[in-house]
Amino acid sequence: MYQNRRNFIKKSTLALAGSSAAFLFPMELLAAMRTPVGANDRINVGLIGCNGMGFSDLSSMLKISETNVIALCDVDENVLKARTADLEKAGIKKPMWYRDYRKLLENKDIDVVIIGTPDHWHCLMLTDALQAGKDVYCEKPIANSIQESNIMLNYVGASDRMVQIGQWQRSQPHFVDAINFVHSGKLGNIRLAKAWAYQGWMKPVPILPDAAAPEGVNYKMWLGPAPERPFNPNRFHFNFRWFWDYAGGLMTDWGVHMMDYALYGMKAGTPKSVMALGGKFAYPDDASETPDTLQTVYEYDGFSILWEHATGIDGGNYGRNHGVAFIGNNGTLVVDRNGWEIIPESEFQGWGKPGIPKMEAESHGTGGVSGLDLHTVNFIESVKSRDLASLNAPIKVGYDAAVVSHMGNVAFKTGNRIYWDEIAGEFKEKAANAYLKANYQNGWKLPMI
Repeated sequence: MYQNRRNFIKKSTLALAGSSAAFLFPMELLAAMRTPVGANDRINVGLIGCNGMGFSDLSSMLKISETNVIALCDVDENVLKARTADLEKAGIKKPMWYRDYRKLLENKDIDVVIIGTPDHWHCLMLTDALQAGKDVYCEKPIANSIQESNIMLNYVGASDRMVQIGQWQRSQPHFVDAINFVHSGKLGNIRLAKAWAYQGWMKPVPILPDAAAPEGVNYKMWLGPAPERPFNPNRFHFNFRWFWDYAGGLMTDWGVHMMDYALYGMKAGTPKSVMALGGKFAYPDDASETPDTLQTVYEYDGFSILWEHATGIDGGNYGRNHGVAFIGNNGTLVVDRNGWEIIPESEFQGWGKPGIPKMEAESHGTGGVSGLDLHTVNFIESVKSRDLASLNAPIKVGYDAAVVSHMGNVAFKTGNRIYWDEIAGEFKEKAANAYLKANYQNGWKLPMI
């Protein structure tokens, strides 16, 4: 029993960082995997945002022979060149290049669009893609504000297009099995769910001076609706996550993945209240804006959900650097990207009594399957069947996780316990509601229905 638990924890601590590095795939292998498909059976794909997860999503999708990438769009010509070279390794000819996503959406031959851009672009691009008649695979979190999340939910609800959100854990079998166990009632009354991300690979973001944008970069287009600022390397590509203009830090980056399953397991929606404490405690003088340490408590009737994150350390709950735990009277179930296990409540004296199942400590692995690959397969199968109900992560899944994660950031910014008015769809505190809204700049207009 102990050996199984020790091995499980050991594997869990080796989890890769929360970036596209976890999904890198040797492009040379794609050529051997793909088989010829007739023109009438091809699904033509256009990728917007070709760095990081955007290209990981495309690479995963291209393992499906019916998919055919015909367009790449990025504000950085250097990224376009690098990704085209990667595709050539897979025997895929150079796609059309675009620097403005709106021009890509005008291409009538494109069936499916992947949105892999920074968060502050998601709302505009998704709504424009739907109006252009495209099916969409959109990275998480769905938006950079609750207002944008509401707009996106409404747009998708009024459309017949297939929209899958990149919360790929929804397609990972061991996550599904774990939640089925949570819902079985065998854990007893669950009083608390914890979700967390401790990311030891994240070191301080060094302070760098503003500079000219690199050659080949359309920086004005990269900013889009975000406030106009001088170019700074820290705010570009991967590190955009740690600046409020473009994203919400770990609370929305890893938070939407882990909180999604906390919500799913507890069958929970929006909380009654939220409070958050944290700050830049580990690296107070680095260049990032979002907190490197945060604890957020969500109040529900009969239970609470706790989110916590920390950068620069891996020593998270239960010896895991990320995960979700459901704490019940009979035992605790812990799940992360490496598997799940049940930890019996050793001090509970009710084992064997009628109606109380006796649980043994047990662990369950992933089965060696790629959640991302299963997720893109699910999306393409849904595109073919036109069955909205078959999507594993439809817009509502992305919406619920994003809204709750953004609530945590709002509570952190206000410094208060804030209360949610479910009927009004806003906080009861006026100061908190100022953080619900998007703040579009540079002539870009918030899409409205």
